Amino acid sequence: MRLIGLEKVKKIYFIGIGGISMSALAKFLSVNGYEVSGSDEQRGEETENLAFYGVRFFVGVDRAREEIENADAVVYTDAIPTDHSELSFAKLLNKKLYSRAELLSIVCGSFPHVISVAGSHGKTTCTSMCAHVLKSASLPFTAHIGGEDAEFGNFYLSGREYFVTEACEYKKNLLKISSDVAVLLNIDKDHMECYDGEEDLIDCFRRYCESASSAFICADDKKCARLGDFPCFGIENPLADYRAVDLRAVGECYSFTVEEYGKALCRVRLKAIGRCNVYNALAAFSAARALGLSEKEIANGLESFRAVKRRFEKIGTYRGASLVCDYAHHPREICSTVRTAMGVCRGDLYVVFQPHTYSRTKLLLGEFISVLRPLKNLMIYKTYPAREKFDAEGSAEMLARAIGNCLYAENAYVLRTWMKKTVKEGDMVLFLGAGDIYYVAQYLLREL
Repeated sequence: MRLIGLEKVKKIYFIGIGGISMSALAKFLSVNGYEVSGSDEQRGEETENLAFYGVRFFVGVDRAREEIENADAVVYTDAIPTDHSELSFAKLLNKKLYSRAELLSIVCGSFPHVISVAGSHGKTTCTSMCAHVLKSASLPFTAHIGGEDAEFGNFYLSGREYFVTEACEYKKNLLKISSDVAVLLNIDKDHMECYDGEEDLIDCFRRYCESASSAFICADDKKCARLGDFPCFGIENPLADYRAVDLRAVGECYSFTVEEYGKALCRVRLKAIGRCNVYNALAAFSAARALGLSEKEIANGLESFRAVKRRFEKIGTYRGASLVCDYAHHPREICSTVRTAMGVCRGDLYVVFQPHTYSRTKLLLGEFISVLRPLKNLMIYKTYPAREKFDAEGSAEMLARAIGNCLYAENAYVLRTWMKKTVKEGDMVLFLGAGDIYYVAQYLLREL
């Protein structure tokens, strides 16, 4: 199958193929008959998984250049700098270039129906929930997920009628997606280096919603309320078109009744932990109703969803204490995850937080301090810089000093020593961050 926009392309090379979203796109192209290869800075679980889809992976500039020379087109992740050596080489050879967002737009255009999920928080979980609903309804669909669903991974293909994907606000990439059904979970200050202030950010989300045939926004989110009159979902707002009522929780797993325009439809019992997942489920429910699915099909799909990797994921135990990892790297996400942890922790809660990028720490410093300072047992781990150069004003050390009543760890050895001295049965160690803290936690589990 040749996609419109890639008709003359046979061989495609990915720069930064190890990213979850990038690798999912690489898998999609491979199963559609393209010859796909790519590179990244190091090998990992996701790069090893690419081999099952016939995608070749390389580490090293020399071999990468050979692949680029033979490629018809080059795809690059939006996060790499413009002077990246492989990207510069591809430009020198006058290769056809596609950003990740541009390629995703082409993929979306190859499907009759597109469901996209946007928002500052929760996109991956809600996208996975939508995929489970489509499977429950036995619809032919493809899922492009920005994380690893427990059943689907980051890519799933059962047909080419429906395409469900995440719409990322980084560099306004969500505006490149044309959707039949668009979902907006929330709006928060993030990726602000790509925007001219908060109003520009809100306007971007407004344009995203307006571009879709149908759009659903969160009725309980204050910034979403500034977008205008769109169909909405929520818990607190009694005017929400789709509302969760009669919430009950067992071990932080929620059940609720869904009301549609004031009429009770069905009861949904989630397996995923956390109140935030009620919003994700409502958003998926709204989108599925726009597709004409029955409440039973939707409820069954939502109840089949278990978890996404790095979303309150228990990776093991140490001395009877639970070790849990979560992707939370924004103050609002941290607050929500810590609240969930407190609801299930039987002993003391220990939090290890790794800041993600210096710029985010600087921009949201006051909010980080407000959320983290009340925690009694807090360890700040060295910053994951991603694409950024060191900035002392946004460093993890600076954040630790600003918080005051916490510890700072420069390496895994410090964390290991700290855990050996403090952790006991019934406690929970919560590792938070979108960087390599997940792999640090796995390393500690093996070592301890």
